[in-house]
Amino acid sequence: METVQQSSSNTETSPSTSAAPCPCTPATGPAPIPRIETGTIGLLFRDLLFSAVAAILIIAFLYQPVRVEGTSMLPRLEDSDRLFINKFVYRFAAIERGDVVVFRYPRNPETSYIKRVIALPGDRLRIDRGRVWVNGKPQRERYVPEQYRDSRSMAEIVVPEGAYFMMGDHRSISSDSREFGPVERSLIYGKAVFVYWPAKDAGVVR
Repeated sequence: METVQQSSSNTETSPSTSAAPCPCTPATGPAPIPRIETGTIGLLFRDLLFSAVAAILIIAFLYQPVRVEGTSMLPRLEDSDRLFINKFVYRFAAIERGDVVVFRYPRNPETSYIKRVIALPGDRLRIDRGRVWVNGKPQRERYVPEQYRDSRSMAEIVVPEGAYFMMGDHRSISSDSREFGPVERSLIYGKAVFVYWPAKDAGVVR
């Protein structure tokens, strides 16, 4: 509540005159409390409701919730993690190395896989005892902990145009492009964005 300061002064009077009331005498009683009109509350509630509905529609249109099955993307993604994938990002942006994407399994389009993009169309790729080389350069894969590496090797290939080489972060157990080959662009339909459940795993997918 607002505080109003008051001040007073002494007024001298002569014996022959009576003291007149000071025109500055403050009014008695509590200060009025500002009121919010019911119409204002209704407008505020309407705006909040509209914003919430718009946010839900945007999320539903742009993002799709999916559930992870398996452990080939440990340590970032665990079995039964729930996450959002962006269904439209690759309509406006290019797929890049390091992206975690969702695609239809080339040998059975009814099944979806989630893996990391390791090499792009036209890249020269080889694997030497677990170390990945792209275009003659060894890759620094910080997302693959030492305990999840393996010692598999693969002769050099050139990734075909319109296809991408995928691998899981848990290299020792992942079924990926080392087995079923590069994935065609038409099979890729989303980018992993954010884990929302369980709370301990919540966060951006990198």
